[in-house]
Amino acid sequence: MLSKFKFLLQVYKNMGWRYVNFRAGFELKKRVGILKRKFPINPVQKQVISLEEWKKLKVKYFFSSREFVKVEKRPNKELKEEFEKFLNGEVLYFNATYHKIGKDYNWLTNPSNGYQHDITKHWLEIPDLSTEAGDIKYIWEKSRFSFLYTLMRYDFHFEEDHAKIVFEEIESWIDSNPINQGPNWICSQEISLRTMNWLFALNFYKNSKELTEERFQKIIHVIYWQLKHVYANINFSRIAVRNNHAITEVLMLYIGGMLFPFFPEAKVWKTKGKKWFEEEIDYQIYEDGTFLQFSHNYHRVVIQLLTLGFNLAELNNESFSSKTYDRARKSLNYLYQCCNESDGHLPNYGPNDGALFFNLNDENYRDYRPQLNALAYFFNRKYCFEDARLQEDGQWYSSNIATTSQQEPITLSYEKISTFDVGGYYLIRDDKSFAFIKCGAYKNRPTHADNLHFDLWYKGVNVLRDAGSYRYNTDKSLISYFKGTKAHNTVVLGEETQMKQGPRFIWFNWSQSIYVLLKETIESIVFEGKIKAFGHLDPNITHERKVTKSKYKNEWIILDFVEHTTDLPLKQYWNISKEFETNFDIEAVNEQGDSIPKTYNKAWYSSFYGVKEESKAIVFESYGKYIKTIIKEK
Repeated sequence: MLSKFKFLLQVYKNMGWRYVNFRAGFELKKRVGILKRKFPINPVQKQVISLEEWKKLKVKYFFSSREFVKVEKRPNKELKEEFEKFLNGEVLYFNATYHKIGKDYNWLTNPSNGYQHDITKHWLEIPDLSTEAGDIKYIWEKSRFSFLYTLMRYDFHFEEDHAKIVFEEIESWIDSNPINQGPNWICSQEISLRTMNWLFALNFYKNSKELTEERFQKIIHVIYWQLKHVYANINFSRIAVRNNHAITEVLMLYIGGMLFPFFPEAKVWKTKGKKWFEEEIDYQIYEDGTFLQFSHNYHRVVIQLLTLGFNLAELNNESFSSKTYDRARKSLNYLYQCCNESDGHLPNYGPNDGALFFNLNDENYRDYRPQLNALAYFFNRKYCFEDARLQEDGQWYSSNIATTSQQEPITLSYEKISTFDVGGYYLIRDDKSFAFIKCGAYKNRPTHADNLHFDLWYKGVNVLRDAGSYRYNTDKSLISYFKGTKAHNTVVLGEETQMKQGPRFIWFNWSQSIYVLLKETIESIVFEGKIKAFGHLDPNITHERKVTKSKYKNEWIILDFVEHTTDLPLKQYWNISKEFETNFDIEAVNEQGDSIPKTYNKAWYSSFYGVKEESKAIVFESYGKYIKTIIKEK
């Protein structure tokens, strides 16, 4: 009983009374059946507008139809191969792995383990975390309908027409997923994304003979109930989740209300959706442009949503608050400063579930430049990356938009040192290397135990790296590893991670920055940071790290000092790529100046969601409180 009380106290301390109260009320309403009444099954289909009336609406989309898309045509081998794979029944999951699920996939089977969900169950009766069912993201992935962009882009660039396949896929989903039943109605963000992607297809194929009155009515009926679902459950995302889910959903309400003014609730959805969108951006994007989810991948999700929302608003003579645009500009600058110029990769920092909602280019999933380019174009009406292959996203969004921006422009250029104190990120860049250091004071729940992580890039290669995420629902030891401190380049005490892991996405005893400084001297650039950590062992434990980068040679000196009274050894972890030892020597000494033996641990690396590869970590261990490490170019 006491341990349960301590658990609840920790949750209350970390998450606040509003969260605890909402979750308790939500679970109670769910158990007694009150929630089910808000989400009816088999609602009667009613016609609210005809296809021809819809085509004549005055609201504007990115393009009027495929005939009016202003994108440079570039048929290419990569797009053709991806299209042919889809025709062969192969679908790309998490932008990483193709699964051959066949042409008649039932939308309910997990391709990673073969488990099939029961479609007769109301969505509230289906757990989203189940050992038997496996990772539910494998169910949601195709139902998100991001694959439609492959078909539409193929038709556009190769001047073909596969509208029949597109609408058959949408109809197949509708027939297989009755309203508010089954696993594909659990997550309101997935519902929102599905709606956004159907919208793109409806407008692209607006004049196709395949878009019949019957099909249109069928699709519009489900879109209406998807929007009703999102609105009815919006507090779950805005209170219990409060991350990119909430931003996606409130934006969908705004867009839905604007583009479907004939729906009875359209005015309410549009007004509240816009207000909530501005509130979420203000809350979730910090004053320095960093993001509360502590994840580069999820930050890019927000960049895409901002780009979509900003362009649609401007097309329809609307705008958001000045603060919303300011946070967007600062977000763009932060991600740009973290971006590897040669391939667009960023540190594989924080949760990475493979999300790339609207894939409108042929570049690698880890390349952020196309999405950064699209948002930069909205502000500047010019791109920050000049390669034409990196501009297609922006071209799709700006087909209808004026050539002169109504917004204050943004200037983007790489800085030698960059400080983002609110998020807790410190960057050092020169002509050969880039270092990314985390030292944060959390005001929102952390995701990985990675404070004072040091990420190093050399000649465009990530040589000291973050291990990634792998999967959210897998073997417990793997979940603990990828979220834990050993998967990051910092120190642990014995086998203990920086924070105590709770259930699912919860951490207790948050590590917190005490002080931090990034400065430039005549000969070097110096980072100094100190955090409270390992609070589950002793609330007085601190970890200080000093990183010194010479201006005249590729050498980094890292000093770690952990003040503690435990009998546990201090272990310093370096997760390395295969290129690290080809280019660098690494050695360490203790406080007496004695050399510390270098050992190798088996490690894991996940560059894409659901994919892991065996890797190596260099480990230095000392029973003292101090380790000095020198990393220098060979």
